[in-house]
Amino acid sequence: MMMILILASIISLFMIILNSMIANKSMMDREKISPFECGFNPLYYARAPFSMRFFLIAIIFLIFDVEITLIMPLPIMLYSKTLINMITLGSFFIIILLIGLYHEWNQGALYWPK
Repeated sequence: MMMILILASIISLFMIILNSMIANKSMMDREKISPFECGFNPLYYARAPFSMRFFLIAIIFLIFDVEITLIMPLPIMLYSKTLINMITLGSFFIIILLIGLYHEWNQGALYWPK
């Protein structure tokens, strides 16, 4: 078993060294580092910052998505746990979701003016 691990490490190291010798990349190419917009010069700065509101909505989505993922196995728990435990755990997660939603609504994170 140890011999296979050593052999795999040697082959991997050989492949990495061979790849670095073959792939001679040049970062000095002006065309590769310039932004591309359908063959024309860009009309605006290509590294413009993104909307902070979009970032906040994405974070809110991830938080609620993780909690929904934690709620999904509750019907499977019905076979191994009692009904009162399942209802208590499900209610706990739903209450956390509702409190989080109320907090975000109260802070104005869900309001998008035009």
